[in-house]
Amino acid sequence: MTSPRHRPGTAQELLDMVRASMENRTRLEIIGTGSKRRLGRAVEADAVLDMSALAGITLYEPEELVMTAAAGTLLAEIETALAARHQLLAFEPLDLGPLYGLEPGAGTLGGMVSCGLAGPRRIAAGAVRDHVLGLEAVTGHGTLVKAGGRVVKNVTGYDVPKLMAGSYGTLAALVSLTLKVMPAPQEERTITLVGPGVAEGLRLMRQALGGVYAISGAAYLPGWATASYDHQPVVFLRLEGFAASVAARFDALRALLREHGAVRELEGEASADVWRTFRQLGPALADDADDLWRLSLPPMASAELALALERELGARYWLDWAGGLLWLLAPPGDHAALIRERAAAAGGHAACLRGGSDTPFHPLGAAKLALTRRIKAGFDPLGIFNPGRMYEGV
Repeated sequence: MTSPRHRPGTAQELLDMVRASMENRTRLEIIGTGSKRRLGRAVEADAVLDMSALAGITLYEPEELVMTAAAGTLLAEIETALAARHQLLAFEPLDLGPLYGLEPGAGTLGGMVSCGLAGPRRIAAGAVRDHVLGLEAVTGHGTLVKAGGRVVKNVTGYDVPKLMAGSYGTLAALVSLTLKVMPAPQEERTITLVGPGVAEGLRLMRQALGGVYAISGAAYLPGWATASYDHQPVVFLRLEGFAASVAARFDALRALLREHGAVRELEGEASADVWRTFRQLGPALADDADDLWRLSLPPMASAELALALERELGARYWLDWAGGLLWLLAPPGDHAALIRERAAAAGGHAACLRGGSDTPFHPLGAAKLALTRRIKAGFDPLGIFNPGRMYEGV
C-alpha cells in the first residue's frame, strides 16, 4: 500500500501538516528528491513528507559570503548560482545521486545538511556543520523555530544548526538554511605520484599535509581503480589558491615526491574531474554488486586495516582525507560485524552506504544511545520524524 504523501509549499503549510501529524500520531518520512533515501535504515513511517516544493534561493550576498535557500532547493541549483559568482561550498559535499541511480546534483540542500557528508576538501575546510550559520525548521513540538545566524539566539539550549547536520531528519523538518560560502580558488592543480604501496602512500600524504603546501585534497587509489595509470597505485594531492602561490607550492611538493616515484601534473578541468570522481564515489559506480562501506579512522590506522580487509574478505578499497576515510567495497556476505569490530579496534567507526547491513550506522554504546534518544525526545517527543532512520527509536 502506497503511503500518503504531503507536499507543503510554504513554512505555514509545513507547520500545519506537522501539527496534524502530531494530533493523529502519524509518523513522517522526510524526503527531498530521494537521492539519499537508501542511506540509513528503512523509515518506519505512515506518510511521506515531500519537501521538494519548499525550494529556491531566498538570499545571496556574495560580498558577505552568505546564502540562504529553502531546504528543498537542488544542490545543482545552489552550486550553479555560486559558480556564476566564482564561489563554492568549501566543504565539497558528497554527491550520492550517482551511487543510488540518479543524476549528479540531484540532492537537495536539506538532505545535504541532514546527512552531513563532506567531500575531499574537508581536510582543509572542515565539516558540513562548520558552514551552517542558521536555519528555520519545524520541530516535533509543532513550532516553527529559527536558530543561528541572523537571529538572536538558538533554542532548547543546543547549537541547533550544528546538531541538525548529520541528524538524518530525525529531529525536525528543515524549512531553510543559511550557509557560509567561500571564494573559489583562482587556480587548481593536482600532483600525482605513481607507484607507492598504500603504507608508503599514506606516509607521503600525511607528510605533505603536515608541511607548508596547503593541501586541499589527499587521496589514494590502488591499482584496481587506476586504468589510466596502467593499474599502478596513485597518490593524488590537490593544491588550490592564487596562481603564483599554487605554482610555488607545486614546485616544492614535486621536489619532495619525485624521489618516491613518477610525478605527474593535472591542471584545470583535468584536476577538477579527479576530485569530482572522488566526490561522487566514482570507484564504487562501475560495479554495484559489492557492498560499500565508509570507515572513519585515525589516518595512520587506515593502511593496515585496508590491507587486512583486502586479505580476509577479498575487499577493494581507496583512501580519502589523507587516510582519515577508508572506502571499502566488500563482496556480498555477512561481514558487517567483522568490519565494524575492526574499525572500532582501530579507533574509528563504519557505516554501510550500499548493501551489507540491516543496521547501516555504527552501533552506539549504551551511554551514547541514551544521549541520542534524549536529544531526539527534546526535539521530537512523539517520534514522528524519520522514526528508525538511524537507530531503533531514533
